[in-house]
Amino acid sequence: MRKKVIAGNWKMNKLASECGEFISRIIKDIDTDEKDVIICPTFLSISSAVNATAGTSVGIGAQNMHYEEKGAYTGEVSAEMIKEAGCKYVIIGHSERRKYYAETDDSISLKIKKAYETGLIPIMCIGESLEERESGETFNVLENQLVNALKPIETDENLIVAYEPVWAIGTGKTATDEQAQEACCFVRNTLKEIVGEKSDKIRILYGGSVNEKNIKALMAMPDIDGALVGGASLKDEFIKLVNYDK
Repeated sequence: MRKKVIAGNWKMNKLASECGEFISRIIKDIDTDEKDVIICPTFLSISSAVNATAGTSVGIGAQNMHYEEKGAYTGEVSAEMIKEAGCKYVIIGHSERRKYYAETDDSISLKIKKAYETGLIPIMCIGESLEERESGETFNVLENQLVNALKPIETDENLIVAYEPVWAIGTGKTATDEQAQEACCFVRNTLKEIVGEKSDKIRILYGGSVNEKNIKALMAMPDIDGALVGGASLKDEFIKLVNYDK
């Protein structure tokens, strides 16, 4: 059985001074016995997050990374840098990165390859826009994102894929349980075509306005192995999301 994952993507929120205090307050009530819990703060808060989670099984991830080891890339951070800072995970290809910073399937592929080489676990984000869903292009979009990014590289079972319909991110709209399951099942079948039997061990998360009211039903779906949580991960509500099965 695949171990569940609850990951919090803080995006550009919380100062380093707020980060440690918040994690220290909520972590004592988080149950990590049967699931992996991940917090992805801003780059400048990684050290605070690592210190606050020391001695616990809560993992820390970065929200992005560059695919080169070093060089003249002003404003960028390498995989080696975030690993040295204490990260175990890294989010790659979030829709906001694709939209605002022109990230492509090719650059995402290079980042995933570098994450593997560095010993980081990549959380690869994929998802369709509202226009693409309404025009019946959801499966084509997901397949292209997966194939273009993963086909050129050697992928192992440590990959985590986060299906986030773009129309549900930060909008308050959530895919129905059936819509989320249908998409995640398609993702798993596509992964099987790309990486073979290893796909059975790859964990697939759902993301997009996940909250304490909808998480339990989403987690009951057979092909949904966890959640990538945005706004709710910035609040004490995150405790209830992690402990959804209690």
